[in-house]
Amino acid sequence: MRNSIPIVLFLICNFACTQNKSKHITEVSQKELDKVILVDVRTPKEFNEGHLENALNIDWLGDNFAKDFEKINKKETIYLYCKSGGRSAAATKFLDSLGYENIVDLKGGYSAWKGADN
Repeated sequence: MRNSIPIVLFLICNFACTQNKSKHITEVSQKELDKVILVDVRTPKEFNEGHLENALNIDWLGDNFAKDFEKINKKETIYLYCKSGGRSAAATKFLDSLGYENIVDLKGGYSAWKGADN
């Protein structure tokens, strides 16, 4: 029992100390988005039909997703979004596993952004 206490404390800290977070896309301003690397993880077709200002398009479903992210410093603050939040949530977890430190998943995605008349 005594030996398990350090393990439990390590696990609690590991889960509590994560840098990844999420925000609803309608809670961020364009001014805030201008200060980060903004990545749209939708397909190029979806991106070309409309996207947030200054967004890069790196397709989560594409073959080069991880390779395209190699160009971005792992310490940069990166905001991810997709159509409604599913792909960006998955991409956030994947990038975290690659060592990216400051990933923010914009929940609600482009659909919510457009619905808020931004």
